[in-house]
Amino acid sequence: MSIWRYANPAKFMATTERLVPALSWLAAVALAVGLVWGFFFTPDDYRQGSTVKIIYLHVPAALIAINAWFMMLAASLIWLIRRHHVSALAAKAAAPVGVTMTLIALVTGAVWGQPMWGTWWAWDPRLTSFLILFLFYLGYMALWSAIEDPDTAADLTSVLCLVGSVFAVLSRYAVNFWNQGLHQGASLSLDAEENVADVFYLPLLVAIGGFVLLFIALVLQRTRTEIRARRLHALRLRERMA
Repeated sequence: MSIWRYANPAKFMATTERLVPALSWLAAVALAVGLVWGFFFTPDDYRQGSTVKIIYLHVPAALIAINAWFMMLAASLIWLIRRHHVSALAAKAAAPVGVTMTLIALVTGAVWGQPMWGTWWAWDPRLTSFLILFLFYLGYMALWSAIEDPDTAADLTSVLCLVGSVFAVLSRYAVNFWNQGLHQGASLSLDAEENVADVFYLPLLVAIGGFVLLFIALVLQRTRTEIRARRLHALRLRERMA
């Protein structure tokens, strides 16, 4: 059974019609459990105090912000290589979700950074690359809006996505590239010594799972909307030519 059958808009719409509600409910439950557990049933950190609890928003949002761009990259490459319209529309659909998560990560990072660093913003390598990624998201969305022909817009935004992927990588690995940055290392790592304590780690995993499910549900629903919009655009073009 080939995955490419879902590149057929009709098949995609039929499948996601059943999938989106289930994912939405799972996301709601996971987010409720993870955030309530994290904010109300974990202790204050001995150094950061209650400020540490911002990780239940900041870390999941940052992970989604970066990986949303990688998802857009994969979808854009599929469009450029195989010309599947659903993949281009999925990339377009993911951008508003990704930019929202990037903004949440930037704001919550500032809220955490002010008491920890004594400033709301620092030109730290990861923060700077994350800000540039945010601007790439805005540029990507603006480019889609500026070009009327959807195929041309998909081509140009796909190229922009390839360029912006450099900053997505930098956002993910900036702490490893530049050791002098203020930003701490990864909260989640294969190295157990770098992870946060288990009392914070377990609810954080649940919160991340909720954010991932929410992202998938939103992207699928927005892709469905983009498919309908493309069909409407095609119908209007036929009416003009008739």
